[in-house]
Amino acid sequence: MSRAQESVPSAAETMFARDHASRGLGIELLEHAPGSAVLRMTVTPDMVNGHGIAHGGYLFLLADTAFACACNGHGPVTVAAAADIDFVAPAHEGDVLMATARERATFGRSGIYDVRVLRGDQVIAEFRGRSRTLRPTGKPLPTGE
Repeated sequence: MSRAQESVPSAAETMFARDHASRGLGIELLEHAPGSAVLRMTVTPDMVNGHGIAHGGYLFLLADTAFACACNGHGPVTVAAAADIDFVAPAHEGDVLMATARERATFGRSGIYDVRVLRGDQVIAEFRGRSRTLRPTGKPLPTGE
């Protein structure tokens, strides 16, 4: 295969490949495009709290990772300016969760993204993230390797 035929990783794929926290939890990037992303995570025994349900921090991390993949899909480095989450239903050990992120609005260097976390057809959480695109510094991002 020639170099021209090789696929070049997208900005979202490059960022996700460097995200050891999310990948270490088994989160998978299934789909992505500028402004959208779909990720999957299975709730493991280590993600369950003292009430026997998935710890909210793990649900937030899944949604936040989907948000990051969606807003970084445009190319420039984009970070969270703020985010909040509403927990709608509990998740349990063994549940396969899907997080779907969608861009709602962009203005200047800012954006608003919604992420829905589902178990099958059931809504588990609703997340809203507000992004900020960083100004280029001319410095390459660290590889983390």
